[in-house]
Amino acid sequence: MVVQFHKYQGTGNDFVVLDNRKHEYSSLTSDQIRRLCDRRFGIGADGLMLLNQKEGYDFEMKYFNADGREGSMCGNGGRCITKFAYHLGIHKVDYKFLAFDGEHEAEIDTDGTVSLKMIDVEKVRKKHGDFILNTGSPHYVKLVTDVMNEDVYKKGRDIRYSKDFEEEGINVNFVEQAGEDEIIVRTYERGVEDETYSCGTGVTAAALVCYHNENGFNEVEVKTLGGSLSVEFNRRDDDRYVNIWLSGPAEKIFEGKVEVK
Repeated sequence: MVVQFHKYQGTGNDFVVLDNRKHEYSSLTSDQIRRLCDRRFGIGADGLMLLNQKEGYDFEMKYFNADGREGSMCGNGGRCITKFAYHLGIHKVDYKFLAFDGEHEAEIDTDGTVSLKMIDVEKVRKKHGDFILNTGSPHYVKLVTDVMNEDVYKKGRDIRYSKDFEEEGINVNFVEQAGEDEIIVRTYERGVEDETYSCGTGVTAAALVCYHNENGFNEVEVKTLGGSLSVEFNRRDDDRYVNIWLSGPAEKIFEGKVEVK
């Protein structure tokens, strides 16, 4: 099979994206996807996405982790696939698409920034002074004082494979409060099983934990290894988070063809 692929990145979180509206790539196996994402033997990416047709929506996003298994929601992936849809000629003021965790909205600003509406978050659980929440994917948030000197790979892997999370897996975020409304985030991602340059659902989870207004509107600026993102949301007095938007760059890197055996 010859695969026509497109490579996108959002703050260094990179993806292989395929136009699957004609079901050309629906038969890709986990091994083939893993190979395509391999940085030495394939194209190289944190994950692979299929853009499918879906009645009632502009498209459907199907996401696979770099290990070849179907994944949960990917925030930067959602922003990148929206830009991919635009490049395919799907031009909208407001996009509506379906993903693993349900319906999403997205917008592309004139400067190319892509904003993605995330699912509402109704529960933040505390564990040993840390935080656990689901922003479309499960996340563990740990506040630290010097995030750039943290051993994210070792400590993240230890939590991800601890007895509480080993079976399902969890993404682990290390977060430093850099200002009242600014944080720095580094993330160990399950499925990639390593630190990535950025994680959209992880950035969102960290921003919700680091709100600066107890109630009402919050906007948190987030620095990652791959660049800057912002998260806007409303925090309610019943500890619910609604109207959550993740915004930042999403860019096409290159495209090409590759033979998949």
